[in-house]
Order: sequence, then C-alpha cells, then structure tokens
Amino acid sequence: MQTAPNHRLISLDMMRGVIILVMALDHASGLIARGKRAPEMWATLFPVYGSDAAAFLVRAVTHIAAPGFFFLMGAGMALFEDARAREGWSDRKIAVHFVLRGGILIVLQFLVENPAWNLGAGPTDTVYVGVLYALGAGMIAGTLLLRVPQRWLILFSAALVITTDFFLPAPQAGFSGLGPVRMLLQTPGYAQLGNGGIWVLYPVLPWLGVVGLGIAFGRQLRHGRMEAIRAALPLGLLMFATFIVLRWGDAYGNIRPRQQGWIGFFNLVKYPPSLTFLLATMGLNLVLLALLQRAERLRKALQPLAVFGTVPLFFYISHLYLYALLGLWLAPDGMPLATMIPVWLFGLLLLYPLCSLYGRLKHRYPLLRYL
Repeated sequence: MQTAPNHRLISLDMMRGVIILVMALDHASGLIARGKRAPEMWATLFPVYGSDAAAFLVRAVTHIAAPGFFFLMGAGMALFEDARAREGWSDRKIAVHFVLRGGILIVLQFLVENPAWNLGAGPTDTVYVGVLYALGAGMIAGTLLLRVPQRWLILFSAALVITTDFFLPAPQAGFSGLGPVRMLLQTPGYAQLGNGGIWVLYPVLPWLGVVGLGIAFGRQLRHGRMEAIRAALPLGLLMFATFIVLRWGDAYGNIRPRQQGWIGFFNLVKYPPSLTFLLATMGLNLVLLALLQRAERLRKALQPLAVFGTVPLFFYISHLYLYALLGLWLAPDGMPLATMIPVWLFGLLLLYPLCSLYGRLKHRYPLLRYL
C-alpha cells in the first residue's frame, strides 16, 4: 500500500493510523478485558448488549477499521501502480509484486496471526480465517481489477457490495451445508474438518468490492488529489444518510432485522459486511479522511497517526502478541472495560517507538516494504 516515497498522501497515512488505533482497542477488549461478545454474524450468532452502552460503543467505534483497511489497500494499489509505471515497471512486474504480497499476507494469517490469537485465547483445533487472508486474497484478485476501466470497475465493485445479502443462504439454516470453498469465497461460518474445524469470518468476495472501490478512489487521487479528497466529505455524508434510510426501513441490505433501541439501530451485521454496515462505516471513513486533510494546523500533533499508518502490518502482528501477553500477565480472567482502557493506551506507547523504527528501516531496506 505504498506510493513513491516523495509522493505519499499523509492524510491517507493518518486515516490508516486512526483505524489502527480503534482496531487495537477492539482487540485489547477481547484479549485483556475478555469482554468479546458473539460476532455480528449473518446467522446463528449475534451480540446482545442490552443497556451496556459502554461495551457496545467500544465495539461499534472499531467497525470502521476493516472497511478502512480494504478501501485504503485498494487506493494504495492504484497509487503504487501509477508510481511504478512511471519508473518503467511493466504491468506483469506490478502484478507479480501484488500477487507475492498477497500470498505473504495469506501465509502470515496461518503461521503468525493465528498463534497470537491462540496465545491469548488458548489452543484450539479450529483453523481461523481472518482479515489477513481476505486482504491477501483481495490483493491478488485486485491485480485483475487494476486492468478494468473505471466505469466498469465502479459498477462491478458496487454490485459485489450490494448483492452480498442476496447470495446468503436462509439464516434459519445456520452454517449447515457450508463447505470450506464457499466459506472462503462468500459466506462466513464454521465447518467441521476431520478432528478440528475451519472458522471463516472474512471471505474474500464481499470485501473485494471495497477493494475495487478503493482502487477507483486511488485513480481519482492520481488525477486530482485535492479534488478527490474534497469530494470525500459530501460522498461520506451521502453514504451515511443512505444508511439511515435503509436501516430505518429494516429491509434489504440489513441481513438481520434490527433490534430494539438506539443500540439495536447501530448494531449491524459485519460478517459478511451488510450493505448498511458498509454504508455507515465507509461513510464515516470518508468523512474522517476529509477532516484529516483539512487539519493542516494540527499536522505536527497528528504525526504519530502517520507513524502508525505507514507500518500497518507490522503494527497488526505486534499488537496482537503484545495485548495477548499483557492479558495473560495482568488479567488472565479479564478486567473491567474502564481498567482496560489505560492498558490499551500503555500498549500504544510501547508500540510507537517500535513502529517508528520499523518505518525508518522500511525506507532503508526495500525488501521490508513487502511487509
């Protein structure tokens, strides 16, 4: 997700930094407070918060993270393609680069990320398929989307986002009948495999639409950066307003009927990402991007966000192990959310110098840019 070093958009790095921080809050909640509820699934499982607004808000504020990562990855692919083409890279060399990076992400999912979850939650015979798999597979598939003209790219990507609800099985069936291939491609769920199982939260196709829209946005950035970012604010507000309308109607695009109260209104299906989930979260992400671009006077104060945002994969792997170890050390049986917040902040303070150092090493050793 890099452009040429002298042409980085700092607002994109800062946006990535924000979503990294809120993602870390969610993972600290699960690994330290151990307050993780059921995932927001299309069937079977769904979190119920009752009147526990604090627990819901800690979870809800983090929902911008996954869509933000996929969108920014797509934008970064478009910007990287443009920068390397100017340096004389062929289409084939660019495609090989993305396929290699995508493959590395998939390998890291199973060899590096999953052991971190097992460290925090205990060993399991279930193979977890999470966000690194979907990002890697999305990057590999995204090499094909880079060849699609802009108009058709937007239409195809929007169709993937809009039709997610349509292709789901009946919720009453639960996960029965789901095979590993279908789960890896389209429908999250669990399937028994031998003496263990496979637990997929991030199939590639529902998220590929977000990658495609990110590529389309990246192309707009290439043609006029400030114009594209200025357009992010009204587009984000329009998306959020559309979310309100669709959620109020409680029909197509919600996947599951909404629950009672304001918590029920904003408690959305994430696995796979419902249309309302993506409209709300991507609307907020685009508003965030526009506001960060306008925060020129605060650029120096916001620099730590850019430091985190330039090394997202390093931060991701490091923070999982750090919070898993802090959880085992400080609270093997969990702790209240209010107590967990300072531990989350302490973890960020520990990670900041490491991320800063790794960012400098990435510029010195190009091989590290694959990570």
